[in-house]
Amino acid sequence: MNLLPSRELLGSSIIEIHYKRPHFDGMIYIRNPKDAHTFLRQYINTQQLDLRECFWVILLTNANRVLGLSEVATGTTLGVQPNPKYIFQLALLTNTVNLIIAHSHPSGTLNISENDIRETNKIKRIGKLLDITLVDHIILTSESFVSFVQEDIL
Repeated sequence: MNLLPSRELLGSSIIEIHYKRPHFDGMIYIRNPKDAHTFLRQYINTQQLDLRECFWVILLTNANRVLGLSEVATGTTLGVQPNPKYIFQLALLTNTVNLIIAHSHPSGTLNISENDIRETNKIKRIGKLLDITLVDHIILTSESFVSFVQEDIL
C-alpha cells in the first residue's frame, strides 16, 4: 500500500474568485413583479413552460439591477426541487444583495401550493443569514404569472 505523505494530504489549495458585474449603464432595473415577469420571458425558454417545471434565480444589486439570471433546476410535469446551496453559491459569487426566484407550472394553474410556500420560506431564511434579501417569488405559466409579493405571501 502506497500512502501519500501527510503534507500532500493536508495541503491547501488557493481559491480565486473572478467576477465582473455588467456595465452599470446597461443593467436592467426591476421595479416590480411585472418587470421581473417581462425580464424572465425575454431570457428563458418559454417553449419549456408547458413541458416541465423549471426553477430560475434572478440575481440583483441592492438597487434591484440585474446581475444575472440562471436556471438552477429542472423537474418534471409534477414538480421541481431547487437546491438552495446552488442558488446561494451563485448569489455569493456575483455579490448579490437581492434575489428573485421563479418557477413554472406546466399545468397552467397559478395556484400557490404549500410546497411553493415552504421552499420560498426556506430560501428566505437562508438568505437572511447571508444578508441576501428574497425580493419575490414568481410562478409562470405560458399564459400569465403570479407574484408572492402581490399575493401578500412574501
